[in-house]
Amino acid sequence: MTDPSPKRLGYRMPAEWEPHRTVWLAWPSAADLWRENLSPAQDEVTALCEEIADRDENGRARGERIAMLVPTDAARVEAERRLRGLPVDYHAIPFGDIWLRDIAPLFLTGGGPACARFAFNGWGGKYILDHDNEVAARIAQAAGLTAFASPVVLEGGSLELDGEGTCLTTKQCLQNPNRNPTLTAEAIEAAIKDNLGVTRILWLNEGLVNDHTDGHIDTLARFPSAGKVLCMRSWRDDDPNKQVLAEIERDLSMMTDAKGRQLNVNVIPSPGTVRDDDGRVMPASYLNFYIANTTVVVPTYGSDVDGAAVDAIAEHFPGRRVIGCSAKAILSGGGAFHCISQQQPA
Repeated sequence: MTDPSPKRLGYRMPAEWEPHRTVWLAWPSAADLWRENLSPAQDEVTALCEEIADRDENGRARGERIAMLVPTDAARVEAERRLRGLPVDYHAIPFGDIWLRDIAPLFLTGGGPACARFAFNGWGGKYILDHDNEVAARIAQAAGLTAFASPVVLEGGSLELDGEGTCLTTKQCLQNPNRNPTLTAEAIEAAIKDNLGVTRILWLNEGLVNDHTDGHIDTLARFPSAGKVLCMRSWRDDDPNKQVLAEIERDLSMMTDAKGRQLNVNVIPSPGTVRDDDGRVMPASYLNFYIANTTVVVPTYGSDVDGAAVDAIAEHFPGRRVIGCSAKAILSGGGAFHCISQQQPA
């Protein structure tokens, strides 16, 4: 007899805009990975933490607490220096790199403190780093959570949930043979539904050019509230993602959610062509924002539409501050603010 699934026990993964107890982050510290971008990435993580904490004029935090992984004593000293005065709890948990959206557990509500742990294989075997596949279990232990483990390979950034039963994802990622070569789409859907309390899964096709993650959804489409979805539209003919983004917008417009509502599709600008120091196109997306308790932190990249994108996103979060912060150094490692964060619900 198999153990009951989290869904059958009444658990679900809430939407990101529901109240958080804390947010889990990891301090950038691997000089061999980040090289010249290490200090700039630390600057950007510091700015993210400042906005999540949302201190008032007296220095009191109005936002959520921050749980920060620090792999070494030296990393903790540097993090404490930069984050002084912020509501941070430090955890001596080793990790390969900072992408907690993918390597941390997915936190659940509904039946006591719990989380779901999926298997992790380095984004289809492309980036195998020490300790990454141990982080989810160690965070669950540190947080005192019941952990439901699934053998299905899946990263948190591949899923976007509305908290009412709907999950968006992509075929390029979850149906990729480098994740679960023996599983059908139906079997993958069953694992998501059983572990996260989902009832309807909506499949987009593929993601951005040069996306290391094989099309993670959190750079393509996000729910700002139930029934509504945000995606990007290219405003220039030379945008390397023009065709893919047009297909995403079209496909979303034909989808209905778990409640039977046709999705209300809203577009924001694409950042266009963003290149790294070597001239390579980067998978830049304004949709990789993090929704904190009082603030939405939107990644910016030095594009001339940064401001317009932040303003467009702000229209969909009337109860929160919406702030744009530079994320180009973090993006040099493959992602932005949503990719490095994992919220723990209240």
